[in-house]
Amino acid sequence: MGVQCLFAPARAADEPTEADVTRQAILYDAAAPTGGNPKGDLNLVVFFDYNCPYCKRSEPDLLRLVKTDGKIRLVYKDWPILTPASIKAAQWALAAKYQGRYDDAHAAMMAIPGSKIPEDQMRRAIVTAGLDMDRLDADLQTHAGDITTLLRRNLAQADSLGLQGTPAYIVGEYRVTSALTYDKFKHVASDARARQAKP
Repeated sequence: MGVQCLFAPARAADEPTEADVTRQAILYDAAAPTGGNPKGDLNLVVFFDYNCPYCKRSEPDLLRLVKTDGKIRLVYKDWPILTPASIKAAQWALAAKYQGRYDDAHAAMMAIPGSKIPEDQMRRAIVTAGLDMDRLDADLQTHAGDITTLLRRNLAQADSLGLQGTPAYIVGEYRVTSALTYDKFKHVASDARARQAKP
């Protein structure tokens, strides 16, 4: 398990740009979907790809930690780097956010086992999850520029953090570059909180 400390000081910013790699943009990008406790005392950022089997393996333990801990703010960074279908999946998930269904689209695609999942199988999973597909397609077209900007920003942020692949996690001030079990997530979260508590 590779755990390293990171982050330069934050700078004040308005709306993050396509290339904004500041701490503020990584943790508090208003365009990035979030979960968990919005007022949590610990930020946990996950960089993932819908075709990453290791992301899928860690996802239940990640969500278990967020639920049982109760004080973690989860930030999703769609980082489609594995296949062209990964890009389409990320676009669909982010378009689903406009109908308040990002979590449903995300869960549906993360539940598909394996890697190199074709686009049509991912789309069927979203349909099965009950999303309004006409609205999703319309939102994807209407918000294409914003979605593309967010995906490019996520890529720039991953590059700035030296990430090499998925999954990758930012837990408080730590970067973790491997899939984790529930116990390891708990351990890193505890260490991150202890570090935050230091003056």
